[in-house]
Amino acid sequence: MTNEKFNEIVENQLMRCKNILTSKGVEYAEGEDTDDRLHAFAVAAALEGITPKEALAGMMAKHTVSIYDMCRDPQYHSLDKWHEKITDHINYLLLLAAMVEEEDDEYNFYGIEQ
Repeated sequence: MTNEKFNEIVENQLMRCKNILTSKGVEYAEGEDTDDRLHAFAVAAALEGITPKEALAGMMAKHTVSIYDMCRDPQYHSLDKWHEKITDHINYLLLLAAMVEEEDDEYNFYGIEQ
């Protein structure tokens, strides 16, 4: 694969991720605080008695298993299906990145020693 083709694939994937995250922003932030993109993970965490990171990890596990299953399946899977699964997984990691950044901001704001 040429560098040009690889760079094109990366750019296209990043655009798919951005499009999904920005278009689903309202869906991710439903509830009382419609400006909180991580709201669903906080609610899931409260329901399950776990941390928001653990809730996110549990939800992401479903996508990880699906990707593993596709990788191990000798049948053909369409490029659209691969794009969907890969994009979902990357987006969970981006949401996790936002979550840990927010957590770090809170630790620094309150002066909590790490």
